[in-house]
Amino acid sequence: MQLESGQLLQPRKLSGLFQENFERFGELGAAVSVWQNGKPIIDLYGGFRDVHREKPWAADTLVLVWSATKGIGAACVLHVLQEQKIDISQRVAEFWPEFAHAGKEKVTLAQLLSHQAGLCALDRRVDVLDYDAVIRALEAQKPLWPPGTAHGYHARTFGFLLDELVRRIARKTLSDYWQQNFAGPLNLDFWIGLPETENSRVATMYAAKSGKFATANPSCGGPPEPKRFYADLVTPGTLARKTFTSPYGLHVITKMNDPAIRAHPNVSFGGIGSASALAKFYSMLANGGKFDGRTFFSEKAVTWMTTTLADGVDRVFQIPTAFSAGFMKDSAKAQGAAVSSPPHSGEGRTGDRPSLVTRRIFGPSSTSFGHPGAGGSHAFADPENGIAFAYVMNQMEQSLLPTEKSLRLVDAIYRRD
Repeated sequence: MQLESGQLLQPRKLSGLFQENFERFGELGAAVSVWQNGKPIIDLYGGFRDVHREKPWAADTLVLVWSATKGIGAACVLHVLQEQKIDISQRVAEFWPEFAHAGKEKVTLAQLLSHQAGLCALDRRVDVLDYDAVIRALEAQKPLWPPGTAHGYHARTFGFLLDELVRRIARKTLSDYWQQNFAGPLNLDFWIGLPETENSRVATMYAAKSGKFATANPSCGGPPEPKRFYADLVTPGTLARKTFTSPYGLHVITKMNDPAIRAHPNVSFGGIGSASALAKFYSMLANGGKFDGRTFFSEKAVTWMTTTLADGVDRVFQIPTAFSAGFMKDSAKAQGAAVSSPPHSGEGRTGDRPSLVTRRIFGPSSTSFGHPGAGGSHAFADPENGIAFAYVMNQMEQSLLPTEKSLRLVDAIYRRD
């Protein structure tokens, strides 16, 4: 879907919905940023950085965004490939010879980037903070399915795969590559490995409250959707459980508030930044890889981001998901957002909206791409309409996919009323 020519977003509408997140949906502290055609349209923040409500959320507040970091990491890899004139059809082992072990010699960059490599869980028990041990385990790991025949979300291993590719090809860590090629030039307040000097600005992250489930109906209680996946997540031996516990460590949310952990450059789920920084970065991607007269990505690289490489039932999530080269997209099976329905009214009421399992999370455009983060953070680019969106928060919900708090805002962006 393309917005009518010249149609701009309505800041007042989103401001009201954002305020409702605090009044009705239990938000503690949060920020939302929306850009259109390379310019900021909406930048809102509110609430508190701490549960004691002593530290107000400010314009420069930073917060952990969990797996929304993966989109940043994927962009860095694609930039490296672009600069080195490497195509995603080439094999990973060409640049990382040790990766070829255990039947992985034919795995392509495209398959790895779209979660088709079958490396979502590890047989070896290795610590998530021991980078070298994780890489050795990935090199020795036999794919859990024939690469290219299926896809499954690589929740923890994905960031290590991205980081190692950048190290092998660009000869520097992904964290350094991000700072030198994007964060610095674009003046983005976003870090993969937070400097000690920035800790005073970071919001404390809080685990989901017991019984506070992120369903399409926030007032109904019950397990989050998809129910089978969340049941498997706590069941030893299931693929979901193995995926989210290997490499092991950092399973307690409070540990992520430790400055020493914040400083660790974890590409899978350790990025810390602001909504405005995320939205500004995605705005560059939404506008053909260009910003302020400078070209960061070629047309080919942007096509890698927008083109779906894997679509269907995800072996980990057990629902339809889709991925391009490193970014999540809406599955072809996802139902359209409620862009023409009346505004959301009444806590827990969703009208004819599809459930969070089946509804679109990146707006109505088929070219949109991005990446959510556990508990509610969400960011994406819509090149068709030149729109970039980012939502961040510090009170998590029991969901690994975007929740009503951000999706209501996404729907409102495209609603014509």
